[in-house]
Amino acid sequence: MLRGDREIQIVGEARNGCEAIEAMTAHAPDIVFLDVQMPDMDGFEVLKTIRVEHMPLIIFVTAYDQHALRAFDVHAIDYLMKPFDRKRFAKALDHAKDQTKHPKDEPDTGRIMRLLEELKAGARYVERFAIKTGEKVLFVRAEDVDSIEADGNYVRLTVSTSSYMLRETINGIESQIDPRMFVRIHRSTIVNMNRVKELQAWARGEYRIMLDNGVYHTLSRGYREHFDNFIKNR
Repeated sequence: MLRGDREIQIVGEARNGCEAIEAMTAHAPDIVFLDVQMPDMDGFEVLKTIRVEHMPLIIFVTAYDQHALRAFDVHAIDYLMKPFDRKRFAKALDHAKDQTKHPKDEPDTGRIMRLLEELKAGARYVERFAIKTGEKVLFVRAEDVDSIEADGNYVRLTVSTSSYMLRETINGIESQIDPRMFVRIHRSTIVNMNRVKELQAWARGEYRIMLDNGVYHTLSRGYREHFDNFIKNR
């Protein structure tokens, strides 16, 4: 999509995180299209190694909605959600071009330094989910989510009487959410403990959990001990 643009010179391409670091260091590009998911390290890890004064304009490319917010936190001027078309690509590129032609008088190095220190300290739990709906992105606060249920290669986030689909697996989402708030009660279900209203005995040693929205979920025997430990340690 960059070929044929007279204002753009492609100075390098990379197949993985290590090659990305080498290319960015060697060529000091103005703009980088950086994939979030790459072999050996992700796009955020790549940025840990880049000196702040050499930080290019970053356009993240991702297939996962929840990376959108983090991308903007990392000095990204835009992000492209796969699959994207030429129109959306052109919009991101034009934005980047404008930034190179009219840069800020003083770069926000303090903000970038705080980001890098944050990345070194480790990942934070997701505070908001970015849900792509058509041409819009809806931001849902994690604390507002009642439950998360597996649905193939997606998960369904339930917020009161509404639900939203997010392209992520139940195991993947579990590693990103705050374990002090969310607990897994079934191989396909995670609930927000702040939304749990009742625990009721059910058949075959299982229990039913009722949430504030009136919806019931099964607490399976395999997750009963995990659930009990959560309650004891609160």
